[in-house]
Amino acid sequence: MAIINFLAWVIYQLIDIYILVIVIWCLLSWFPNARGSRLGEIVNRLVEPYMRWFDFIPPLGGISFSPIVAIFILYLVQYGLKAITMML
Repeated sequence: MAIINFLAWVIYQLIDIYILVIVIWCLLSWFPNARGSRLGEIVNRLVEPYMRWFDFIPPLGGISFSPIVAIFILYLVQYGLKAITMML
């Protein structure tokens, strides 16, 4: 039982870190050539595969809401993970 709780905690923390990486990815889009830097390339490699799932969401007024939806989905996964561990 303790191992399951530990694994759930690790996954929960990894999702938190990934959400932070998505936020950094969004912030890098505000600065010219930031995504071309070494940090930008690393962040882009981490975030792009997940963000491709949300390409169907069109930008409204030049603002893309797909990162918001992607982060919301990750929060739902965290909530579900927490609910499952509470049941065990």
